[in-house]
Amino acid sequence: MKLMIKAPAKINLTLDVLHKRPDGYHEVEMIMTTVDLADRLELESLEKDEIRIISHNRFVPDDSRNLAYQAAKILKQRYNIKQGIAIQIDKIIPVAAGLAGGSSDAAAALKGLNALWGLGLSLDELADIGAEIGSDVSFCVYGGTAIATGRGEKINRLPAPPNCWVILAKPTIGVSTGEVYKNLKLDRMNRPDTNAMIDAIRENDYDKMCANVGNVLESVTLNAHPEVALIKEQMIRFGADTVLMSGSGPTVFGLIRHDSRMHRVYNCLRGFCDQVYAVRMLGDGNSVD
Repeated sequence: MKLMIKAPAKINLTLDVLHKRPDGYHEVEMIMTTVDLADRLELESLEKDEIRIISHNRFVPDDSRNLAYQAAKILKQRYNIKQGIAIQIDKIIPVAAGLAGGSSDAAAALKGLNALWGLGLSLDELADIGAEIGSDVSFCVYGGTAIATGRGEKINRLPAPPNCWVILAKPTIGVSTGEVYKNLKLDRMNRPDTNAMIDAIRENDYDKMCANVGNVLESVTLNAHPEVALIKEQMIRFGADTVLMSGSGPTVFGLIRHDSRMHRVYNCLRGFCDQVYAVRMLGDGNSVD
């Protein structure tokens, strides 16, 4: 048996860090939404009882470091599945980009295997399992738009944000999320107004949404990587309505309402950044397809 499923990327409309927890994680409060840039996973049953990861991207691990592998392993162990599985990942989302590509692959694997193996688990149950794999996996199980709290695993869903274009630009550098959090100064941050963003989304107010984007991790990443700050500056100069770094970076996104301006920003960025994408927000949750 075979099954195909999409694994969409996410962006952070807001990202706030409240404090460091006793368990070593940081307490976060962030609003995320999925966008129409997605990996594709093909799941195929195997006679041999093994988990096989297949990818032609050299940056995607094919062993237990892969989050989709971990998703399959948890389901096999928890529900005594003796059947093997091959997971082929067609990697479209940039790796280590602040777009939750690996987490989305894990979430897609959970949903796909739930269907393939007839486990009958609800999205809530899959999200709970996802929280054991990584902080963003629970959100990626639901997709759509939500506020995430705790270390990112507590999800409260929100309506779709105002529809617009999203320009994504990733410089050719990698950023360590652990290092970003390690260097974050909790007493020197400009915090986003999370409640104002929630109001903007619920009121379907595009201008208010643009006015209230914010990410406290920018204070670390932009200082350590001037090329990220440069992309932000260029995107604003070319005409994006608002610009923000996603997650711990290094990907920067710009929101744009009008098609003509989107094409201008996209074409200008392509002049000095290799990985540039023009996509739409998905808005609502995604399903197995």
